[in-house]
Amino acid sequence: MDDLIVRDPIPADARDTHMSFPQGRGWPHQPLGRVTLDDGRSAWAVTGHALARELLADSRLSCDRAQPGFPALSEQFAEVRARGVPLVSFDDPELNAQRRLLIPHFTLQRNASMRPRIQRIVDQLLDSMERQGPPAELVSAFALPMPSMMICALLDVPDSDHKTFEGCSELEQYMGELIDHKRREPGEGLLDDLMHLDTPAGPLSRDELIALSGMLLAAHETTAGMISLGAFTLLRHPEQLTALQAKDTTMDVVAEELLRQLPVPDGMLRVAVEDIAVAGHTIRSGEGIILLGVHQCLGQKLARVELEIALGCLFERLPGLRLAVPAEEIRCKPATSTVQGLVELPVAW
Repeated sequence: MDDLIVRDPIPADARDTHMSFPQGRGWPHQPLGRVTLDDGRSAWAVTGHALARELLADSRLSCDRAQPGFPALSEQFAEVRARGVPLVSFDDPELNAQRRLLIPHFTLQRNASMRPRIQRIVDQLLDSMERQGPPAELVSAFALPMPSMMICALLDVPDSDHKTFEGCSELEQYMGELIDHKRREPGEGLLDDLMHLDTPAGPLSRDELIALSGMLLAAHETTAGMISLGAFTLLRHPEQLTALQAKDTTMDVVAEELLRQLPVPDGMLRVAVEDIAVAGHTIRSGEGIILLGVHQCLGQKLARVELEIALGCLFERLPGLRLAVPAEEIRCKPATSTVQGLVELPVAW
């Protein structure tokens, strides 16, 4: 896959831009520069890998979304930025404490044990697509429900409630009701494990359980975006798809290259809590910072497994899969989303 060059998988005229730039051409050419956010405020964009590593280790940067200067990449993000979102909006030592709660549930052994369940979900969705026949819309029929169903299975959410999470509507109310139900009638799943977890500060509160499980459920959107973008990219590079189907390469290699080429999240967001002199500039206290670097999330290994199985089975079951519309008509998600992906992906076979 070394010759797969897809730096920009979405047609330029189909993209929504989350930000405008002083140069009017894109991210700053230097490792650190100013950008203008969707709400008109200014923030710093870090595009250099070494500088991003340096700043991420700097305690003068905070994840606290309640800070007035915290960068909001969209109106939707601004509406919820004051909420304390686990694993995203806390600094150490709270962040490390939260990660330690979940690490045992995302080990390599746990991820391997999830493969049969992922396979069943993928087969179920592809069976449905084949029964309905072409054409199909791959985002709604496959890319979005697949990780949603997987996370729901992980948390032991009833099958009948899966659709709730694809739009993330009424999520907090539902999770609260589910926790109350599980206290009366325990089940088997990550949510049940968290409910019975005894931390140094005592059992997790209802609000903490809602926030943690809600974060995990909402995370399905990143995997869905990766599946849709990955499928689109392979369909635009038939030589790579041919190599995969001919067993000249393996799906794990393909998935790794797609993850390298296709950044799904917008980046890591921080706010300065002290002045920081760096790269010939001074980031003032209260100014927002966007770090456009590789993010190692807690569920990354599980997401890799999902991507491998989803795309591998998709092109194995439907070897004649092709775009049903010209590539330039494919639209990416609007600027109100903080996770990249496709609005629709019409296909035929």
